[in-house]
Amino acid sequence: MEDVDAEMNKQEFNVEEWIAQGKLGRHETFTPRYGWLKKGFDAVIENNNIFKEPDAIEKLGVGKNMVSSIRFWCLAFKLITVDNRNEIVPTELGDKLLSDNNGWDPYLEDEASLWLLHWQLFVPPFEAVSWPLAFNRCNLWSFDSKELSRIIYSAAQAYPNLAKMSLNTFRRDASCIIRMYEDMEEKDSEIECPFTQLGLMHRAGEKYHVSFNTAPKPNLPPLIFAAACFSYVASYLSSRQKTISLQRLAFGINSPGVVFKLPETAVGHYLSEANKDLKGFSLVNVLGSLQLHFNESPEELYFEALNKYYSGR
Repeated sequence: MEDVDAEMNKQEFNVEEWIAQGKLGRHETFTPRYGWLKKGFDAVIENNNIFKEPDAIEKLGVGKNMVSSIRFWCLAFKLITVDNRNEIVPTELGDKLLSDNNGWDPYLEDEASLWLLHWQLFVPPFEAVSWPLAFNRCNLWSFDSKELSRIIYSAAQAYPNLAKMSLNTFRRDASCIIRMYEDMEEKDSEIECPFTQLGLMHRAGEKYHVSFNTAPKPNLPPLIFAAACFSYVASYLSSRQKTISLQRLAFGINSPGVVFKLPETAVGHYLSEANKDLKGFSLVNVLGSLQLHFNESPEELYFEALNKYYSGR
């Protein structure tokens, strides 16, 4: 029992440390738009200094602030990263997902890819720390942009680096979060954010209010959910740990249950379904509590699950 408590404390400390180092307010008020991620990724493949080039506006075909936003979103979704030479390079995920050379889904035509990218916002390091703060700390049934900004601003006061930021910065983040996920029937197709398709937020009764959608997500494939679980374990738990409870996967900080807004029963269902197609893990009942047991490393299982999903489409 002491070992379990130690691991829980390690996880919580690890998450808190990552949040404390998180960044915010760098999206230039833009949600990710159709085509931006592929455009940014391809530009980095061609020239890893593209975002510093004076002609980046012409090459990317967008305005100056949009260039910065494309860079931000590609970093936030872990499609590109800054290496130890301070150069921007593609990540393994970015290459496997968006590469023109046998990429899984280069143009993000599969909604599963949007779920996968949504998950990346909760994998450290956090380029958009307001997203974890909002999904973990906002427990209101409905809220508007101002209420959400107050929640994430209040939560950020526990972290010295974040507490330095103005309330207006959090207001811009809160507005971006809602516009990114709110499922609206009428939108300009040219500027629509593809992540509205996920249905993670919907309009509530009061004007300008939204709610998190905690209903089942029929467009979330079990293998993508399982990959998120493996990623969660790899990010936050000790490499020596071979099991994790479904309760932790459902309710832990930045857990898949919290990120995808799913109850514990749905977590078990998704993993059971994924286990039909993917070996290397199992669900075991320990004293009436379901646990996820790993026969392989979570890092290996993460890419195995993604390969299995995309190769089987």
